This record gives sequence, C-alpha cells and structure tokens, in this order.
Amino acid sequence: FAAWLRGLPLRPAGSRVHLFDGRERPSQAGVFAVLDVDVGRRDLQQCADAVLRLRAEYLYARGRHEHIVFHFTSGEAARWTAWRAGWRPVVSGSRVEWRQQAAADSSYAAFRGYLDAVFTYAGTYSLARELEPVADPATVMPGDVLVQGGFPGHAVLVADVAVNARGERWFLLVQSY
Repeated sequence: FAAWLRGLPLRPAGSRVHLFDGRERPSQAGVFAVLDVDVGRRDLQQCADAVLRLRAEYLYARGRHEHIVFHFTSGEAARWTAWRAGWRPVVSGSRVEWRQQAAADSSYAAFRGYLDAVFTYAGTYSLARELEPVADPATVMPGDVLVQGGFPGHAVLVADVAVNARGERWFLLVQSY
C-alpha cells in the first residue's frame, strides 16, 4: 500500500486545490502537492472519505475486491462484492437494510457509485471504530491513519515517512476537505 501511495499521480507543481464544484479552496496553507484524482460532482469526499477512497482504489487496482468492506456510522458493513451483485442499502434513520435492487455490475462506474454510498454513510466516527490503533506513535508508517472520530472529527492518511539525521520523523499526509 505504501508503494502504491508513493506512486499516486500528482497535478503539476504549484497546482491549487479546488473543491468539488470547481471553486478554489480559500486556504492553500499546508499544500505541498495535489493528487490528480477526480472527486466527483457532489460534496462527498471529506477527510475520512479520502482515506476510504485511497484504500478502496488500492484494493480495486490489485483485484482484492473481497477486501473492499467499510462500515457505515450505524455499524453496517458495506461490501463492494454485494454492491456489484446488485445489493443496495435502504437507510431509514440509523437503520440500514440491504436489498437486491439493481442488476449485477462490476464496472468502475459501479465501483464509484459504491464509494459514493460509503462516503454518504461513513465518516470519521466509523473509521475510528474500524481501525486498529498504533500502539506507539513513534512507529507510525505509510498507510497508517491519524483519526479523531466524531461529529465532526478529522482523518489524514500517512502517505510517507522520512527520518532525518537527528532521528526526527517527518510525515507526508494526504487529506481531503
């Protein structure tokens, strides 16, 4: 996963961060580089969603479809394999029921539809419950997630780690806003 993260496509140096609707993000503070990925046309890919998206894209690219499973805030598992078989969540309040509602479809467009559902019903709260904490912060590695679950919370993905001659650790973080 770490090697895959290091190979993500970037927009040209100096590119500005834009929101889903094309507007430039008001603050560009802390921006080192901009990933060259589409974010769709809806305001769905927030901080936890970037973590979920990149992990899902990695697993999808590796053909590890059975491992693409995330949990909604309600705790319900959302499996890509069920989605591609035509199952869809029917949400009523905090209750989720899965029903066979669509034809089987394993296309990338269907995968993006699945991700949009995950982005809608999962977030930092569910991500924090789903991940195993790193026991020692000094051992944080690429692929780890720094998450404060809540409403709101925040999550960033550690894309890379560097250690200088003094032993200080530096992190390259990926986040969405």
